[in-house]
Amino acid sequence: MTATGTGTYTPKPGAAPLPRMIAAQALLETKMLLRNGEQLLLTVVIPTLLLVLFSTVDIVDTGAGEAVDFLTPGILALAVMSTAFTGQAIATGFERRYGVLKRLASSPLPRWGLMTAKTLSVLVTEVLQVILLTVIAFALGWSPQGGPVAVVLLLVLGTAAFSGLGLLMAGTLKAEATLAAANLVFLLLLVGGGVIVPLDKFPSGAQDVLGLLPISALSDGLRDVLQHGAGMPWGNLGILAVWAVAGLAAAGKFFRWE
Repeated sequence: MTATGTGTYTPKPGAAPLPRMIAAQALLETKMLLRNGEQLLLTVVIPTLLLVLFSTVDIVDTGAGEAVDFLTPGILALAVMSTAFTGQAIATGFERRYGVLKRLASSPLPRWGLMTAKTLSVLVTEVLQVILLTVIAFALGWSPQGGPVAVVLLLVLGTAAFSGLGLLMAGTLKAEATLAAANLVFLLLLVGGGVIVPLDKFPSGAQDVLGLLPISALSDGLRDVLQHGAGMPWGNLGILAVWAVAGLAAAGKFFRWE
């Protein structure tokens, strides 16, 4: 740094441009997530094991057709939930407990910029998940149908819905309570969200309620497109949009940084 005049320095001290700060924070968040063994268990190992196990062993009646054709859309939905909801809720909850969020909130990076960086980190992780699971599914004999636009819309809205719910939980509960609640919700939605067990296996009254859950809307929407070759699943997209708006709005209002 050299002086070029009274009180003037080159380069000029100050915060980096906002896009660069967000990109740097997103890269850091992604590296931390990928280095975390518990996060990798949730985001990579469990979905992969479930896909391989239930596709190769006749444990659950998935209806007519190949099991992998039914299971792959549900496992993709599970991968989104594990990253955007469970993983993000637990990581953010402990960052809040240890004062990391409080310190970051006092940096030049605005709070909305930090949340944007976290969202970008989730999206990058999900892209890696989708690539890995797609390769494995093809190796197992998966034959997808439908178009990519509907799939991308479902995944994006699903990410927004689960991110809002995860941030709401992390910003309102204690870290230990978030850890327990996030894992419990993950297990309950794995069983009752149409991921592995078809919703028509449940009582008719329960089907109506379970069908309104974000994991059910995402897995059913992906299954309609990828397994049955349907067009745009507007009903499922609508459910996900409602969850996304409600979750993100509630997280923005009630999230506590300390």
